[in-house]
Amino acid sequence: MILPHNFEQKIGFAQLREMLESLCLSALGRQFVAKMQFQTKHDQLEKLLLQTDEFRVLLQSGADFPSQHYHDVHPHLVRASLPGAYLDVPAFFAVKMSLRTIRQALSFFTQAEETLYPTLRLLGIGVQVDRNLLAAMDKVIDDEGQVRDNASPLLSQLRQELINRQGMLRKQIAGILRHAKTEGWIPGDAEPTIRGGRLVLPVIAEHKRRVKGLIHDESASGQTVFIEPEAVFELNNDIKDLENAYQRELIRILTALTSQLRPHIPDLRKAYQYLGLLDFIRAKALLAGRLEATMPTLHPRPLLLWKKVRHPLLYLTFKEHFKDNPREVVPLDMDLNPDQRILLISGPNAGGKSVAMKTVGLVQYMLQCGLLIPAGDGSEAGVFDDIFLDIGDEQSLENDLSTYSSHLLSMKQFVTLAGKRSLVLIDEFGTGTEPALGGAIAEAVLDQLNRARSFGVITTHYTNLKNFAERNAGIVNGAMRYDPEQLQPLYRLEIGKPGSSFAIEIARKIGLPKQIVERATQLVGKDKIRYDRLLEGLEKEKADLEQRTAEAAKAEKRMKKAAQEYQDLKKHLDETTLEVLRNAKAQAKLLLKDTNQQIEATIAEIRSNQADKEKTKDARQKLDTFVREKLQIEPPKPKATRETADPKTLKPGDKVALIGQDGYGELISIKGKTAEVLFGGMKTIVKASQLEKVGRAEIREREKKAERASFSSSASLGMDLTGRMANFSPVLDLRGERAEDALHKVMAFVDDAVMLGIPEIKFLHGRGNGVLRQVVRDYLHRVRAAASVADEHADRGGDGATVAVLK
Repeated sequence: MILPHNFEQKIGFAQLREMLESLCLSALGRQFVAKMQFQTKHDQLEKLLLQTDEFRVLLQSGADFPSQHYHDVHPHLVRASLPGAYLDVPAFFAVKMSLRTIRQALSFFTQAEETLYPTLRLLGIGVQVDRNLLAAMDKVIDDEGQVRDNASPLLSQLRQELINRQGMLRKQIAGILRHAKTEGWIPGDAEPTIRGGRLVLPVIAEHKRRVKGLIHDESASGQTVFIEPEAVFELNNDIKDLENAYQRELIRILTALTSQLRPHIPDLRKAYQYLGLLDFIRAKALLAGRLEATMPTLHPRPLLLWKKVRHPLLYLTFKEHFKDNPREVVPLDMDLNPDQRILLISGPNAGGKSVAMKTVGLVQYMLQCGLLIPAGDGSEAGVFDDIFLDIGDEQSLENDLSTYSSHLLSMKQFVTLAGKRSLVLIDEFGTGTEPALGGAIAEAVLDQLNRARSFGVITTHYTNLKNFAERNAGIVNGAMRYDPEQLQPLYRLEIGKPGSSFAIEIARKIGLPKQIVERATQLVGKDKIRYDRLLEGLEKEKADLEQRTAEAAKAEKRMKKAAQEYQDLKKHLDETTLEVLRNAKAQAKLLLKDTNQQIEATIAEIRSNQADKEKTKDARQKLDTFVREKLQIEPPKPKATRETADPKTLKPGDKVALIGQDGYGELISIKGKTAEVLFGGMKTIVKASQLEKVGRAEIREREKKAERASFSSSASLGMDLTGRMANFSPVLDLRGERAEDALHKVMAFVDDAVMLGIPEIKFLHGRGNGVLRQVVRDYLHRVRAAASVADEHADRGGDGATVAVLK
């Protein structure tokens, strides 16, 4: 049951019904919109919702579903059912094109995957469109709505003769027209026209005796008469006879085609019922798309568990009228269940209480009419048998009802009819009469509705109702959030606590005289002021907590982002380290090649000059210049003498260095005369007397010096490159070594081999327990310079040795 009788107008559903009608393609769909009703059966309602949701998915997929020729041909079917009657060409065109649309829709669902559109596919069961009937209509009527020339042999012959006669007529009438214009009997811009179905010439009235023929008509002014020339009488008669014969043959064809259609009328009525239903469901799906609506999980029992639900009309209004300056509807979270069935919403005026209540009524009514609702994913909904609404002013002069009397009449109906499957919606509960009495009656009604285990959303300002909700199970307080500092509504619903009306604060803000505000404060009483201030304090604390929570969430998000960036950077560095090393070695190799060439040129020059002192000095000077410019090696600077650090002045965390060494590390601990120092990633025990403390400036200098040393070491190696190549052995014996020591030797050996350009190297590690072989091969697989890694030939050690080919 739905109360009052004008529920749809009051809640706003009438506007949604009008939108649906405008989205329909035909009167067939609009008929279904008009018949759309509130459903109370769970199975039927779920089927309607699934149909709409599947069509929404279909539209979003961009599938090629027919969207034209949704014609309502029921008047034509009524005419065709009469024996001897026939349909005209436009009627057959509408029937043909709409039947084709029905066949296309049926084919679309049968050819789609079985998992897609199961509910929509079921709608087509039993719908039939005879292929022969469609072919017969297509033989007569083309896709432009014209009769085909080959509809019958006689029709084709008549049309051809008619075309020939009309051609002959145009030639003759053109000759007569030219002669008449030359004589001045007809205006120069005049053309032949039709009168009474016959071709005539417009002749100036004073020359009408000059043109022999039959006068058919004259102009309104009488200055022009329309004459059929005598010379074309026979041709016009022939054309008229041919047109009559053509029309008789066409009627015969249409009559036969109507007789062929007549036995199929019962099936066609069912097919057009299907077409109208598709149009209706399509309109519902389009509306769901505009509202960004979804299908909630539907339960057979009464329930409201909505997430981020929006008022549909308000959402569409904001979307349409605020395109340049977008405004969003503040969504509501609504939870009505058997434990908290009635929600009592309080808060300031213009804070959104009525909108929240209307949202519940309109969205639930939409749902039970088979429409998807503008709620977030994960929402759940139930089915109610009744929705009762009391809102606005219903005073009636005819029935002698005041505003409050009309509210009481509604309350009488509600407490009489409401049950455990009813949803009661009341706006400004208890107002309209003396507050104390109105509040008492409202409390008694609320108690009766609660005893009936009804569901409801009720808005009020009355404190006694808020207190009643706190004391009684099944009723829960709710408050529309309000900014007590700015005195502005936030339009957010919070369930679990009552809201303040902020009447005194709002009166103070709008500038009501101070003495009036103070007097009102005294009149209302300390308890009421204390209660409202308590609510105001809770509101401030809530806002402050929300702000801190938001800031904490932002900080956590920044930390996660920074951690992710660190991980990405570390991964990038790990991936590029070997590439950087390979490039550095390649550059060093080229630099060594240039250095060797320079050395060999210097030696050759010295030999060619037979060790002449001056020439030798010049050659050495050239070599020194090359080393400084190309290798950027500078002579070492004398180190400043440094005193040994006193162990007593050192403390954990200090940056220290070994006396005479360029590196530095961090002091971990110091015990007596020994200290534990972290150099790089390795902890070392050294004598405290061998340490010196270094500052930040010297640390930077040591780091720069280490970078230059990487190049100078390459240069110094190049000075004796020939000797190193002569002494280098491509076989490294690791047998008997510890794994850690063996790894250091392998790394140095591979670096030397790459630098010297050795094509193939070999490692002797023996079989044993396989630890050394694993260490060697794990490292080689990480080195990009290694083209291949394999066992030695069986005759030369097999898997006791590893052979690596270098790039």
